[in-house]
Amino acid sequence: MERLVTTAQAAQILGLSLQGVHYRIKKNQLKSIKKSGKIYVYVDEHNHNFSNQEELKVELKDEAKSPYSELIEAKNEQIDILKKSIKWMKNQYSSEIHRLEKNQKRIIAVFNREIELLQSAFNEMRSIYKQPQLQTVQKDEEIHETSAEEEKERFISLQNFTLYLKRHNKSEKDIKLIILKAIQKRDPRFIYNRKDKKLLILNEDFSDLI
Repeated sequence: MERLVTTAQAAQILGLSLQGVHYRIKKNQLKSIKKSGKIYVYVDEHNHNFSNQEELKVELKDEAKSPYSELIEAKNEQIDILKKSIKWMKNQYSSEIHRLEKNQKRIIAVFNREIELLQSAFNEMRSIYKQPQLQTVQKDEEIHETSAEEEKERFISLQNFTLYLKRHNKSEKDIKLIILKAIQKRDPRFIYNRKDKKLLILNEDFSDLI
């Protein structure tokens, strides 16, 4: 026969703690009803012998774990989210590194192209230096009809121009660059005939090139 008792009485009859009774009610292992705000339990003293201490320990252990199960589950979810975030950040980092390396290759390609153009210009200037002789052209008009010593030629030779810059500590490489830049900027002091590959240099002030 089953009889209806309070949870405290059920704990005493069944040999459980009060928490153990509520745990079994929650797991539907004990039939219960609620009257006037109190919980009553149906018990059968002959069919519910919980003297086995090992079984009681397991139940209490499970009961003790239950309040923390949701917390542990939430922590595990946070760990999974963090792992996914770290993986995403690694992918983003790798993608950014790949993009930077790609841009670097493009920049290097542009620099190499500029170097090729400059080398081509050097080769062109070298062909100018290989001319047998660069004739000195006399100016058409005399600025001052004074003494012969004060008379200046309108043009100077490339050799004299080179010597002039060397006296001011300019290397041959520097001189080539100066002439090349002057031609590119269309400096009126440097007249270059691409067809004949001849360079004429006006005899003027070159202090800005030193």
